Amino acid sequence: MLNEHDYHYMEEALALAAQGLYTCMPNPRVGCVIVRDSVIVGRGAHLRTGEPHAEVHALREAGEKARGADAYVTLEPCSHHGRTPPCADALIAAGVKRVFVAMQDPNAKVAGSGLEKLRQHGIEVHCGLFEHEAQALNPGFISRMTRGLPFVRCKVAASLDGRTALANGVSQWITGEEARADVQHWRARSCAILTGIGTVLYDNPQMNVRRPDLVEIKSGKQPLRVVVDSRLHISPDAKLLEGGNTLVVYAADIENKAQALQAAGAELACLPDADGRVDLQKLMQHLASLEINEVLVEAGEGMNGALQQADLIDEYLFYFAPVLMGSAARGMFGLPSMTEMTQRIELEILDMDKLGVDIRVRAKRRR
Repeated sequence: MLNEHDYHYMEEALALAAQGLYTCMPNPRVGCVIVRDSVIVGRGAHLRTGEPHAEVHALREAGEKARGADAYVTLEPCSHHGRTPPCADALIAAGVKRVFVAMQDPNAKVAGSGLEKLRQHGIEVHCGLFEHEAQALNPGFISRMTRGLPFVRCKVAASLDGRTALANGVSQWITGEEARADVQHWRARSCAILTGIGTVLYDNPQMNVRRPDLVEIKSGKQPLRVVVDSRLHISPDAKLLEGGNTLVVYAADIENKAQALQAAGAELACLPDADGRVDLQKLMQHLASLEINEVLVEAGEGMNGALQQADLIDEYLFYFAPVLMGSAARGMFGLPSMTEMTQRIELEILDMDKLGVDIRVRAKRRR
């Protein structure tokens, strides 16, 4: 029977898990607290790949006080040897009495086996406490483990009349400083930032994390930059290629530019579909194979529309500025004309926030 203290301790574990929001990719964000006689004696969070998991940090802090204690973990303790030893074994060796888990591990290598291993060693196990909150911390990891695809967020900055750029392609800047600073947060938590060649040709963006506080937290590590460029129109001098860490995905190298782009530091992937464009489904599968959990899309209406038509967008981030740009300006999603209201794409609003003079709306597809 759960009590208010159990909820409090799991909330502590979730807060610890959030410490890895920007740093522990491709691993899941996990927190753990060890409680003995109603006192937290150990805390831990998984912060970087290859470093000890949350349970190990918490057990080290608890020491001998872990024996007979309760452990609260936001994700099922692993039962297999990966980059680090099994955390289930560490909890068993420490002699904990009870383990409270927020959610089962979606990784097929674990998927309940960690919980069963604990039970087999006489440890009382409870699973499901704050499950939704734990899942919300790891949408990308869950998606990659269960669907073989990353979790895709599409960010759109627009006027109140839904326009994202002038007819000539100029789009800087529609929203204010506070909204643009908020976008840096979403970039920092993403494993990759994806755009289309149109955005590269018009804006020549860098597509990286620039907020000093976030750069420091990430120890300078930047998300992978991904450009969808079917005909390799990108210039070897594009800012996106500076410093490497850029993947250019194409369908045909008509101008024989592949070698020059590789010399400029780009990695290339040829993923054509039957129509001679980039196969977006295969692209997402390829990103998942690279252990990409979360993808942030920052593109124009063409790329946004293609992803929408391929049903590859999991979440939307709309930033609306209190301006009007007129019907000649560019829209959010390039989609086929609709003739019936039943064809419309229905969304569910998850939350809304005011950022300076702008409004951010976070939404998902209503199924």
